[in-house]
Amino acid sequence: MRHLVEFRNLKPDGTLMSEYEDRIDELFEQALDLPPDDREALFARQADGAVVEAVRRLIARDAQMPDQFLAGTVPGGVASEHSNSEFSAGDRIGHYVIREVLGEGGFAVVYLADQTEPVKRRVALKLIKPGMDSKQVMVRFEAERQALAMMDHPNVARIFDAGVTPPEAGSRPYFVMEHVAGVPITEHCDTHRLSIDVRLNLFMQVCHAVQHAHQKGIIHRDFKPTNILVSVRDGEAVPKVIDFGVAKAIHQKLTENTLFTEQGQLIGTPEYMSPEQAEMTALDVDTRSDIYSLGVLLYQLL
Repeated sequence: MRHLVEFRNLKPDGTLMSEYEDRIDELFEQALDLPPDDREALFARQADGAVVEAVRRLIARDAQMPDQFLAGTVPGGVASEHSNSEFSAGDRIGHYVIREVLGEGGFAVVYLADQTEPVKRRVALKLIKPGMDSKQVMVRFEAERQALAMMDHPNVARIFDAGVTPPEAGSRPYFVMEHVAGVPITEHCDTHRLSIDVRLNLFMQVCHAVQHAHQKGIIHRDFKPTNILVSVRDGEAVPKVIDFGVAKAIHQKLTENTLFTEQGQLIGTPEYMSPEQAEMTALDVDTRSDIYSLGVLLYQLL
């Protein structure tokens, strides 16, 4: 019931009966992918006008704020100007002091934070939003956390820590990762007017990172410029692969819970995905889908 928390915010009293919620959620899921005429025909067959009106409002809200759950952040990793994040600068989550919002999507928010102990450093903290802790979201979140924990490569953002917010903050899981203060690889190359040789050198580092993930049995499934950030350290440009939010394990389970990718569910970013990934069939993708996405990226870089 991914949008019901927003509907609660629209209700004068902020309350809904669970049965009423289920009816709204069911109709919303049915209507969301229908063309306008078919959607209206579906609404006309409903007996409860209040449910229809609630779904209309949810669809309008959905159009204004696209669901970015799979990516975890808004495009480009930039927070919305209208962020309604629950934590502000100076708030504390465990050993971490929040500084600002780095990115925000429909189901998760990424904060820039300062770790205070046992060491001091700048980090990125990813946290599920209030009310978005459905089983599907929680399992996907845990899978991303475990995929990052398996990575040990200089061109893959590292995970440092994981935890749960206190009960008064909803007991929601979070994980803490390396903060990559960089820009998308295409933007870096174009801004600095890099030569083909230099672009290829950066791309080869990305390929090594992808090979590392594949050797660990992890398919990223969402390679694109905004998930490959380049920062400059000691005068040298270093690309880092981030966001394993839709990663898939090949030979092992990333979580003890079962995560099903429903047939017809789009996983990844259409502009960069392979044909077999875009077809949304029951056929599992493999490492070649990542290679295809890298090919699209290479085309852009050149």
